[in-house]
Amino acid sequence: MAFWVRAAAAAVLAAFLFPALAESRVRHYKFSVVMKNATKLCSTKPIVTVNGKFPGPTLYAREGDTVIVRVVNHVQYNITIHWHGVRQLRTGWADGPAYITQCPIQPGQNYIYNFTISGQRGTLLWHAHITWIRATVHGAIVILPKLGVPYPFPTPDKEKIIVLGEWWKSDIETMISQAMQAGVAPNVSDAHTINGQTGPVPNCSSTGFTLHVESGKTYLLRIVNAAVNDELFFKVAGHQLTVVEVDAAYTKPFKTDTIFIAPGQTTNALLTADQGIGKYLIAISPFMDTVVAVDNVTGIATLRYQGTNAFPPTMLTSIPSQNATPVTESFIASLKSLNSNQYPAKVPLKIDHSLYFAIGVGVNPCATCVNGSRVVADINNVTFVMPTTALLQAHYYNISGVFTDDFPANPQIPFNYTGAPPSNLQTMNGTKVYRVAFNSTVQVVFQGTNIIAPESHPTHLHGFNFYAVGRGVGNFDPENDPKSFNLVDPVERNTLSVPTAGWTAIRFTADNPGIWFLHCHLEVHTTWGLKMAFLVDNGKGPNESLLPPPSDLPMC
Repeated sequence: MAFWVRAAAAAVLAAFLFPALAESRVRHYKFSVVMKNATKLCSTKPIVTVNGKFPGPTLYAREGDTVIVRVVNHVQYNITIHWHGVRQLRTGWADGPAYITQCPIQPGQNYIYNFTISGQRGTLLWHAHITWIRATVHGAIVILPKLGVPYPFPTPDKEKIIVLGEWWKSDIETMISQAMQAGVAPNVSDAHTINGQTGPVPNCSSTGFTLHVESGKTYLLRIVNAAVNDELFFKVAGHQLTVVEVDAAYTKPFKTDTIFIAPGQTTNALLTADQGIGKYLIAISPFMDTVVAVDNVTGIATLRYQGTNAFPPTMLTSIPSQNATPVTESFIASLKSLNSNQYPAKVPLKIDHSLYFAIGVGVNPCATCVNGSRVVADINNVTFVMPTTALLQAHYYNISGVFTDDFPANPQIPFNYTGAPPSNLQTMNGTKVYRVAFNSTVQVVFQGTNIIAPESHPTHLHGFNFYAVGRGVGNFDPENDPKSFNLVDPVERNTLSVPTAGWTAIRFTADNPGIWFLHCHLEVHTTWGLKMAFLVDNGKGPNESLLPPPSDLPMC
């Protein structure tokens, strides 16, 4: 197996370094899901990995390439892989969320994911999409422009991948299982990681990642937030960063000393090694502007110039406070679509479906839980119940009783969402989807709520990019707030943060038939039920219809 993996990696690398030698635009990968012992924070535990790596291998492709990944499950857990942000045009069977587009790959089984990269270039990520296994099963996706097509920004001398994550000393599957049975919040992580390494933390001198640079050269940093539950700040001491792309969509370049990045988001930024030779601290720290607990340990790495002495002092940097809302809002406001002739912003101007989704967490009675109650999460008062048959299979084969298509377009129980919440508000359980016709246009206003505590929700839509056209604090005003929507050059994303005690509005065109998951990318909230799905009907003819399922599609 090791030889096969090395040979495949060498072939892919050769195709990019020597394009004339590439015989096709089909990129083959093999992902072997295996257990491996890993030592972090001065303790060792077995973890689930792909090809024995944490983070997992980087998947490289060019815009327009077909990617074929054979995933073989050698562990005792069910597994799926989600190609986060890949449009999956008509290939919903390859999207990956368990029980939404596929049944999981069971132990000893395998499945081939087959999809084409269409109209995207930049950085995305892949990760497991079942329970909390994505804590260690994740990696970067690098989508290069088509041959001969330059970047719309100065060509960097080199590119570096920076994957951010979280680490628990305990077994994460056991931890979340016990928390769900008790009806309480799970433990927060014990540390943050940068390319799989924590750096020194209290009571443990752990190794940290080192980013090696040469004076005068410019580096494209491909930054991936693969954390499970934490939105993060990213800083490099003494250096400015120029943001040029987010979520595989080019942006108008802007300079900043702090990047804000939520779980599931990616950011490409240029860094020029223009400081004196030496060592500079790279730091990641969590953002949380409410009372909810997060891992507050700063993840540390080092930027080191070539020619630096053996043991120089490290230039330090200040990190934003944990509740630095102005920093996050300033960063988000700076993001604009490039909106050039080559990369236009195709913002829907006429809307067919105008939806208002109140999202948040709550508490329901639970006779078997330790406190007589269970923490839940919901959209429009519906706590999503995962089916035992994949929704896409039920839709394609017309299997009844798996889901209903009556997901509410508006909150079922209106209240003052960012004021004092009702004392007796409970959620209802359901497996509901919202149905739209092919090529219809959709606007969703996500409204954060104050139940238990207001909190930022990084929300991810599968199968589509969307435009973030508006954002504000308090309750959304349907009469006045749309007047300030940016319909010219709003940022294009697949994941965005709904502000604490505020709202954000997105627009997209439903041009991809299938069933597409929408959920908070804080895994704890997804586990509690903050999720739903869109059902997009087929259009006219085969080119507007979902492809048939592959013959090796896993069964439940």
